[in-house]
Amino acid sequence: MNILYEDNHLLVVIKEPGILSQEDKTGDTDMLSLIKAYLKDKYHKPGNVFLGLIHRLDRMVGGVMVFAKTSKSASRLSKQVREHKIGKKYLAIVHGITEEKATLINYLYKDNKNNIVYVKDKDCKVAQKAELSFQRLNIKTSYSLLEINLKTGRPHQIRVQLAHINRPLLGDKKYGINDKFSTIALYAHQLSFYHPITKEQLTFTSQPLGYPFDIFYY
Repeated sequence: MNILYEDNHLLVVIKEPGILSQEDKTGDTDMLSLIKAYLKDKYHKPGNVFLGLIHRLDRMVGGVMVFAKTSKSASRLSKQVREHKIGKKYLAIVHGITEEKATLINYLYKDNKNNIVYVKDKDCKVAQKAELSFQRLNIKTSYSLLEINLKTGRPHQIRVQLAHINRPLLGDKKYGINDKFSTIALYAHQLSFYHPITKEQLTFTSQPLGYPFDIFYY
C-alpha cells in the first residue's frame, strides 16, 4: 500500500486502478477493507476497526484518496465535501484536440439500476448540477492531456461531461468509443483539504506512471 500521509486522525493513500473504493456485490478487493486490515495489523487492534470513507474513485481510476481514522475526522471531512472545500484535480487523456481551457456545466441523472449516467436538461427535477473546468497540458497525435479541476463530485461526472462534448476518455467503453485501450485514462492526481483537527491546509499530489499516460512521456 502506497501511503502518502498518516497521523492519528486520517490517512492519505494511492488507490491503484482496478481496485474498488469500497466493497460491492462482486467481493473483489477494495480500499476500505485493505486499509482496515492494515490498521488492525499495524496497531494490533482487536475487533472491528473504524475507517471513514470520505469520497470514492471509480474502479478503473487510480489516484489520491483520504480516509478518516476517527468519527470526528470523518464528520469534519465529510462536511468539507458537502461545502465544496475539498479540492480535486485529475489528469485525463481524451480523444481529439480540445480547447486550451474550458468550463463545463451540465445536469446529470444517474440510473442506479443500470449504473449509467445521462446528461439531462436544466429543468429536469431529478438531475444534479455538475461543473468542472479543464486546462490542456499537451497534445500527442490525436490525443489531448488535460488537467481537470472538479467543482462538483457527481458519479461518473468527468467521463460523462467529456463524452458529451465529443472528447471521450481513452479506454472508456461505457461513455466513449470501443478503442484499443484497456483501461480508462483518468487519474486523481491532486487532493487538497483542511486537516480536520489542526485546520492546516494539506495538499497531496501523485503522478500516474505507465500505461496509458506513458503516451506523453516520449
